[in-house]
Amino acid sequence: MSMYVIARLTFREASRRWIMWVALVFGLLFLTVFAIGFNEIHKEVISSAERTIPLQRSEMYNFMMMAGLYTVNFLSVMMAVLTSVDTLSGEINSGTIQTLITKPLRRWEIVLGKWSGFAMMLILYQALMAGGVMMIVRIIAGYTPPNAWPGLGLMIFNSLLLLSVSFMGGTFLSTLANGVLVFGLYGIAFIGGWIEQFGAFMNNPTAVRIGIICSLIFPSETLWRRAAYEMQSPMVAALGASPFTSRSVPSLLMVAYAGLYTAVALGLALRQFNRRDI
Repeated sequence: MSMYVIARLTFREASRRWIMWVALVFGLLFLTVFAIGFNEIHKEVISSAERTIPLQRSEMYNFMMMAGLYTVNFLSVMMAVLTSVDTLSGEINSGTIQTLITKPLRRWEIVLGKWSGFAMMLILYQALMAGGVMMIVRIIAGYTPPNAWPGLGLMIFNSLLLLSVSFMGGTFLSTLANGVLVFGLYGIAFIGGWIEQFGAFMNNPTAVRIGIICSLIFPSETLWRRAAYEMQSPMVAALGASPFTSRSVPSLLMVAYAGLYTAVALGLALRQFNRRDI
């Protein structure tokens, strides 16, 4: 019950921050722009229906949808880090965490409660943004991607991974250093994913291995590429070439590794916070 109360208070506190409302406003602006742009492209596709076959039209819709989801994934990463990066470190440095420490609460309840509050916020944000992109495509073009639910789940999973690492860093680093840590790991994973993608396309095993090593260092890009693989069109799956996925598809074992990575990061956050002298 204590953890639930902290989660609810954390969610309420996060919803009052300017960054939350700015992200929400620009998220809605993004969905508006995407809807208008996709509608214009759809009208052009319909007007040239005699020169295209249904499979080609589906490929166009899938490509546009994946472009929208790629942007949503990036926005969700920013949301996960920027809203949580000072949750523990900032409160520890300012001393406000002592208002909770002095109450009859276990320290793990504080950490898990705060984590749960931010997790609920990120899940709702992902549902709004990624679900909004899919709904726009569905309403305008009547197109639904393959494996939409697994793809959305993997995108949410990616946000929770970043949230857990942010909490871990917040137990022993300052707010600024924690932000550098999380964004640095994300940058390594991002460039590693593209190196692996190009390496697979050019049949360069060394480049592929570099990408895999980067994924082991931080598996965020692994989750996105697996989500893109799940939702890609049949033609792209057959060709194995797309700006959003590649022939080097992350395996379910790598997804499991990302789950273990998330659990370990959260476990280290609990352990470090419990041992820290506050």
